[in-house]
Amino acid sequence: MTKTSINPIKKVLIANRGVPAVRIMQTCRDRKIPTAAVYSTPDRLSYHVLMSDEAVHIGEAPPIESYLHAEKIIDAALQVGANAIHPGWGFLAENADFAQMVLDAGLIWIGPPPRILRAMGDKIEAKRIAMRANVPTIPGISNVEDVAQIKAWMAEEDVAYPIMIKAAAGGGGKGMLKVENDDQLSIAFSQAKSEAQKAFGDDQLLVEKYIEKGRHIEVQIVADKFGNVYHLYERECTIQRRNQKIIEEAPSPSLNEDLRQEICYTATRLMREIGYETAGTVEFLFDSKTKKFYFLEVNTRLQVEHGVTELVTGMDIVGLMLDAANGEAFPFHQSDIVPNRWALEVRMNAEDPRTFNPSFGTITRLQVPHGPGVRISQGVYEGADIPPYYDSLFMLIMAAGPDRDSAIAAMDRTLSNLRVEGVKTLHPLLLSIIRHEAFRRGEFSTRFIEEHMDELISGFQEKSSEDEVLKIANYVARISALGPQEWM
Repeated sequence: MTKTSINPIKKVLIANRGVPAVRIMQTCRDRKIPTAAVYSTPDRLSYHVLMSDEAVHIGEAPPIESYLHAEKIIDAALQVGANAIHPGWGFLAENADFAQMVLDAGLIWIGPPPRILRAMGDKIEAKRIAMRANVPTIPGISNVEDVAQIKAWMAEEDVAYPIMIKAAAGGGGKGMLKVENDDQLSIAFSQAKSEAQKAFGDDQLLVEKYIEKGRHIEVQIVADKFGNVYHLYERECTIQRRNQKIIEEAPSPSLNEDLRQEICYTATRLMREIGYETAGTVEFLFDSKTKKFYFLEVNTRLQVEHGVTELVTGMDIVGLMLDAANGEAFPFHQSDIVPNRWALEVRMNAEDPRTFNPSFGTITRLQVPHGPGVRISQGVYEGADIPPYYDSLFMLIMAAGPDRDSAIAAMDRTLSNLRVEGVKTLHPLLLSIIRHEAFRRGEFSTRFIEEHMDELISGFQEKSSEDEVLKIANYVARISALGPQEWM
């Protein structure tokens, strides 16, 4: 296998926590590469700390004092003798300055080069590059300074409401607001600007036409340092709450084979134009009415939902990231990648399923089901705490089958047997969604949850420890009243 002249990866420090940290450690274990974890004070007994070969305390609970503190993370890597850093997703994963600091410290950065992180981290610049590569983009306006500019653009281009205001440096649904009419415009503009500044330290905004009944489709790309850029096909990530995904699947039920080939090769062409390296994802908005797709952004990191692609292709995306960083050329070609399964993933967040408000505390009971076609990535264990300082995701549940109906059935079986107590979770909502007839028919858009929320809530079948106690009490009362039964 061809290699560049860089030193091989000998030990990986994971600059993250919870689910992403554990996922990366699993592949490192397969490769017999030692791992080091970093942790904040409330995470001292976390699953990722217990699973790592060694761990370094890097600060107190607030992320700015720990997981967002670049210098402490690099010092930790040097302290334990790690020669590579994998950022996972979230925190500093797409931070170009951090990537450059890692390289300047003489360490291997397991991610795209800083120049790519910088260019793709700016939504305006990313859209400019996409247009240069002849990738379709949503009609919009960049560098928005005030409401008058938005109104002038709408009049000039004959754009009608709704529109979407977005943070130029944004992601994860932050600094993103839909505007339905003139009355909402000024308030939404101010709110988006404020959210963008707080979340990203940059209040620059862009505005785009809102695609009604849009569907969110993304293409997984992997690339080595030798110019080999391949797609691992697409994922459908349309089911969202507050512009954040909670259910993903591969392949997409929205596409026919011609559209699949077109969107995948469009993504590959764009990533070649960028000169991309390692794993990344090109996100598109698909208009189900016109059957057209539009570029949204490039995610320059490992995606939360990468596991569904691994299930349908048999590829280890984290492993490919290690290979790319190690200077190895991929030993396969596009024609070798042949999906042969259908897979679904649900995100188990510690949130109230009715309001999506975070729920934190100790997991007093955790019954994790397993079975044919099931893969679970968990960042917690029974008795672990879910602290209030970080993202509420604590588990990913994936199910696969030979076709979509089989994958949904496996997911239904798995969710039906999952038990989590001590915190509220999205569990009942996720089960209601996959049992909904419209979802099973593949008829949904990014507004599916808000359009069906009352209906979904009515299907909740929540159980608690109190239910179990009542069940036992009823059983004892029955035996006391009726005496021993024949089956006893």
